[in-house]
Amino acid sequence: CDANGDFLLHGTCPEPRQPKPPNDWSLYGSRLEFELADLLYMHNQMSAAHINTLLDLWAASLLEAGRRPLFSNYKEMYETINDTQLGDVKWQSFTVKYNGDPGSDTVPWMQDDYDIWFQDPHEVACNMLANPDFAHEMDYQPFHEYDSKTSTWQWQDFMSGDWSWHQADIIAQDPDCLGSTFTPIILGLDKTIVSVATRQNNYYPLYLSIGNVCNNVHCAHCNGIALIRFLAMPKTTREHASKENICLFQRQLFYSSLGHILKTFQPGMSKPKVILFGDRHYHHVIYGLGPYIADYEEQALLACIV
Repeated sequence: CDANGDFLLHGTCPEPRQPKPPNDWSLYGSRLEFELADLLYMHNQMSAAHINTLLDLWAASLLEAGRRPLFSNYKEMYETINDTQLGDVKWQSFTVKYNGDPGSDTVPWMQDDYDIWFQDPHEVACNMLANPDFAHEMDYQPFHEYDSKTSTWQWQDFMSGDWSWHQADIIAQDPDCLGSTFTPIILGLDKTIVSVATRQNNYYPLYLSIGNVCNNVHCAHCNGIALIRFLAMPKTTREHASKENICLFQRQLFYSSLGHILKTFQPGMSKPKVILFGDRHYHHVIYGLGPYIADYEEQALLACIV
């Protein structure tokens, strides 16, 4: 379909990329402004305090000429970087705190704030679908593949399985979803990544991929799987670890943060969204949540049996 969601005739070529003028550095005022931000943030990784010192010295040198530096302080530079449309999805955060009745047994975890950092998973999925490197390594519909000699069912890529096939059958029953591409959202939780690297597991990382890309992309391409969340987990002493209130709070923290992050998919799970793919065509997309890769402990938590 086109960008407005209108279906095109078979064989219609996608719209060509619109070339940008060589002097277009927006949202940056100039190439110099972009290269300064790139140097300080990406290459030198200068601290915020040192950036402010540098910009203050620069401002002092321009004072007699009545001019100002490219950025007034580190906050202005960071805001410009965060608003840049190209590149990875920006990180966001929200804070969760225990709001139950502490009673007479107030412990530190009840008073702590728990930060959850995440990337909008819908934007991450859109970036994967729009990646031109995946254009020829993507399945647009579920399929069954059989060996030509033995008629044995061949499983390889995600869309060759039963679950995707059954979900597509359900979606096809809705007239408003006819012609849509089913995009399964695959999630994975692995707390060992953080605990091995930093010797603590206060944060559980959550990963996302999409079922449309082929298995070789998942294995070989760094952009086939994305880190979308760090989940904070409250910790306490062994004395209080088995008490009902902290166990309940840990479960609520897990579910509420996961629900808050994934809610951006909800509109596109019942009504098709028009999304640009790597082949430069737009497609009607229906998202589906389901596959979740986790250790047994997290499986039990997700299944609500603990």
